[in-house]
Formats: sequence, structure tokens, C-alpha cells
Amino acid sequence: MDVKKTQTKAFSNLIASIVLIAFEVWAWVQSGKIKTAKNAAVQPSAFPRIMLVGMAVFTAVLLIQSIIKLASMKAGDPLAEKAESLNLFKDKGVLAALFVIALCCVYVWFFKSAGYVVVSFLLSGIIMWLIGLRKPVPLLLISSLVPLGMWLVFYKFLTVNIPMGWLQFLRDLVDKI
Repeated sequence: MDVKKTQTKAFSNLIASIVLIAFEVWAWVQSGKIKTAKNAAVQPSAFPRIMLVGMAVFTAVLLIQSIIKLASMKAGDPLAEKAESLNLFKDKGVLAALFVIALCCVYVWFFKSAGYVVVSFLLSGIIMWLIGLRKPVPLLLISSLVPLGMWLVFYKFLTVNIPMGWLQFLRDLVDKI
């Protein structure tokens, strides 16, 4: 085998699983800080914790697979191939992913002040542009009508009060109907 074990896909999987386990432990602790609801059979922290348990199961499988594969690696094995590098300056996909993560942080920052519909319109429009939807009519219709429709369902049917920010007049208009 001409590739060092630390440069293989199996080793990359091992490192990724260790990082994921650390994230899952952190997220579990953070979910414990969610405010509890009195007299509720299911607490708000239940759903994130169920998701974390599911993630942890698959992460443990990946960790075990990686350890076994590294111990018994043979030439010609697909996981014995050299792992690709995530060079931020050369890989446009990684740059796009980091850009979307930054956009999501901006989304959270402006969620309350600008309102759900406005920030969702902007975020979904930008992401659709990034993935290649460039026709203006579908882009504008989808990125505006989907957040509006979702807000209406949550506000009127599920009675969830979502911030409207700059579009507060829409909530007042819907309340009058």
C-alpha cells in the first residue's frame, strides 16, 4: 500500500466520527439548558435529544467501522484510497458551504428584528441562486410564497407567534380577517 494510513478515507472517517461525538456531547449538554414546560409529558428538549441519540448511533457505527478498517486495511480497498483534501481556497463547494453557514448566522441575528418572512425570503433566494435556480419569476415566487405560507400555517392554525418584524402590518391584516 503506497498511501499512509493517516491519509486514507478510513482515517478521515475516524477523525470525523470523533469530531461528531464531541459535537453530540456538547449538543446534549446544551439541550439540557432548554427551558422545561410545566405539566408537559414531553419536554422541549426531547426532540433534539432523540435526534442526538440517532446521530450518536450512526457515529458509533462509523467509528467502529473506521477502527476495524484501519486495523485490517488491504491495498485495493476503497477506504484505503487517499482522502481528498478540503482546501478552502480551491474547493468552491466548501466555500459555498461556509458562505451558507455564515448566512444562517446572519439569519438568526436578524430573525427577530427583520422578521421571519423577510429573512427567510432573503436566505432562500440566495441559496436557490447558489444552487443554480436563476430564473427570476420562480425564484421570487418560491422564496416569497413559501415563507409567507409557512408563517400563515404556524400563526393561524398552530397558533405559534413568529416574529414578523418589518411586516407586522401583515399580522394585523390577518388578525382582522
